[in-house]
Amino acid sequence: MGTIHSFNAVSLLDILISLSAAFVLGGLIGFERQYRQRTAGLRTNVLVAVGAALFVGMAIRLYGHAGAVRVIAYVVSGIGFLGAGVIMREEGNVRGLNTAATLWGSAAVGAAAGAGLVGEAVLGTLFVLSANTLLRPIVNRINRQPLDVESVEATSMVYVIAERAHQKMVMALLEEALEQINHPIGDLDIHAFGEEDVEIEVTLAATSVDGDELDALVKRLAALPAVRQAFWSQSTTE
Repeated sequence: MGTIHSFNAVSLLDILISLSAAFVLGGLIGFERQYRQRTAGLRTNVLVAVGAALFVGMAIRLYGHAGAVRVIAYVVSGIGFLGAGVIMREEGNVRGLNTAATLWGSAAVGAAAGAGLVGEAVLGTLFVLSANTLLRPIVNRINRQPLDVESVEATSMVYVIAERAHQKMVMALLEEALEQINHPIGDLDIHAFGEEDVEIEVTLAATSVDGDELDALVKRLAALPAVRQAFWSQSTTE
């Protein structure tokens, strides 16, 4: 498919509209995720939406060229494995999602260029660069906002270190206290903590909690003679 012969101003306008729509709509989805401080935020969602729009736009332009469409399908599936390779999980935090999404966008740009759709490739490049540069200040500003536990999806944990001999009593008091403030238990683990104590680790089922209520709860628990220490923490990692 010749590069010069494949140039089509109308199709180029179509892909521009499609990429713009993907950029804006993906940005709206990503803004909500970024506001809740989730791992796949604003830039990741925009990059994925733009890459997907470019891939679909190419498939439409190359209708009738079954061989080229088949190769693009191989690229789409193969880039998933490559992207997974750059995603790392360190101490519960996921890193590399933006890099993986950028690779997805780069694959779409490369496929367009290889198919002779240079105009589409240039537009795709501009949108990928915009996602990684123009949106960065917006992401940084959102991340500097105070964490609002009423609107942010999070995992809340309550930890109680108690004497092993009074483990059952402390667990019963903890469960009763959580029921009173309407914070049901999602998961519960008990670990040895030294020779005479245990650590009771409770994961709350709710993704939105009242911090003042939990502060008061752990303060009451810490005052018990059988309790060495009580505290709670919250994580927004996925």
